[in-house]
Amino acid sequence: MEQQNPTKKEGRLTLILLLATLIAAFGSSFQYGYNVAAVNSPAELMKAFYNETYYERNNNYINEFSLTLLWSISVSMFPFGGFIGSLMVGPLVNKLGRKGTLLFNNIFSIVPAILMGCSEVARSFEMIIVSRLLVGICAGLSSNVVPMYLGELAPKNLRGALGVVPQVFITIGILVAQIFGLRSLLANKEGWPILLGLTGIPAALQLLFLPFFPESPQYLLIQKKDEVAARNALKRLRGWDDVGSEMEEIWQEDEAEKAAGFISVLKLFSMRSLRWQVISIIILMGGQQLSGVNAIYYYADQIYLSAGVNDHDVQYVTVGTGAVNVLMTVCAVFVVELLGRRVLLLLGFSVCFTACCVLTAALALQDTISWMPYVSITCVISYVIGHALGPSPIPALLITEIFLQSSQPAAFTVGGSVHWLSNFTVGLIFPFIQVGLGPYSFIIFAVICLLTTVYIFQVVPETKAKTFMEINQIFTKMNKVSEVHPEKEEVKDFPVSASGTNSSRGAC
Repeated sequence: MEQQNPTKKEGRLTLILLLATLIAAFGSSFQYGYNVAAVNSPAELMKAFYNETYYERNNNYINEFSLTLLWSISVSMFPFGGFIGSLMVGPLVNKLGRKGTLLFNNIFSIVPAILMGCSEVARSFEMIIVSRLLVGICAGLSSNVVPMYLGELAPKNLRGALGVVPQVFITIGILVAQIFGLRSLLANKEGWPILLGLTGIPAALQLLFLPFFPESPQYLLIQKKDEVAARNALKRLRGWDDVGSEMEEIWQEDEAEKAAGFISVLKLFSMRSLRWQVISIIILMGGQQLSGVNAIYYYADQIYLSAGVNDHDVQYVTVGTGAVNVLMTVCAVFVVELLGRRVLLLLGFSVCFTACCVLTAALALQDTISWMPYVSITCVISYVIGHALGPSPIPALLITEIFLQSSQPAAFTVGGSVHWLSNFTVGLIFPFIQVGLGPYSFIIFAVICLLTTVYIFQVVPETKAKTFMEINQIFTKMNKVSEVHPEKEEVKDFPVSASGTNSSRGAC
């Protein structure tokens, strides 16, 4: 074993680590955000294309209900694809690795980009619907694999900051789609197929450049059993040769993996030693999507219009809201290691709760008090700020921190499935809630924000600057499992002998 320094070096942001982070996030997370927003601006143009195509085939137009249903299917195929992608995470990251999965995932971006770009020429709206499913699979995989990959590349003191970078690129993707979606640019009769097809460019760039960067050292050591490759990857990422102490941390985790073996989704739910981790991820991922973030965006245009913003200028105000989202998510990168994950989650959900309550009152009084529409606009912007600080970026980061290697793929599968099913549910039922409850729709989201805040305050611990083993020790106490060896929390459901045989390795 190589000589370790008595004082462990603090990890730094090397050029290799920075470029790997940017390429992974731009090639994958950016596309997720871009495809969320790309269909919003040209929606009416695309519906007209659906109608024209149907007329050319059948000599009559689609009735209003069928057209709305067809468009709803086109939009909802994206979160449905995201759910399918989430189910694929575990098998793919174990088989291909983190970097390998991201490279493979580009198939689900480049193919639909070509299909969507050619759909108008081919006179086929079916190509758009299939493509939305495929880019959804791409987003479902990337939203889980990128945080996992970056969380394993980063030293513990930078894990939070780099873990938020994917969310920054998601918001940048949304903003770029909103800008390209201006009517003067690509949201017009000739430009909308190009707007949809541009999603393939980040994927092509990732396919070109990501192969030159390291695979996750944890994956190389724990799952590939390749100590030399893991050591070399760490040396490249850290910028120095003395990586002994970090290798030792991974070895300790490896011993827990040997005892635990492969943890499936079913096994994840049955393990008492992982009970509060699983509950926390389900509540945080569900709270993230059910807190009304998509509904706020859905409602924003109507709020701006009722505040007196004219129809032509609403698109620019929407872009401004997207810019605020990017700015606040970038702020989260810099404060997540300063304030910690728990504080940002509590702050974010509290702001969202307050914004939903005030927005409900403002919408109810909008027609009776002249300045209420401006309160509504303030609430929308406040909500976006709150969500960007905590609820948007932190839950995926926490999965990489509160689960060890053996359970991470299953945990990301569970978290991703909750995320996309919640997203799909809100997209599907919010229009009906809006019709039924009108301005009082946001009371539901306020309640969800409040309950999530209470849960975080009572249960979720701070993980800032802690090793994976230290974090698992916190949950060991919460799960009330007897400590066999303090560094091997995930093996508590196994016989003492299974982990006891490895004790000498962990102590070296």
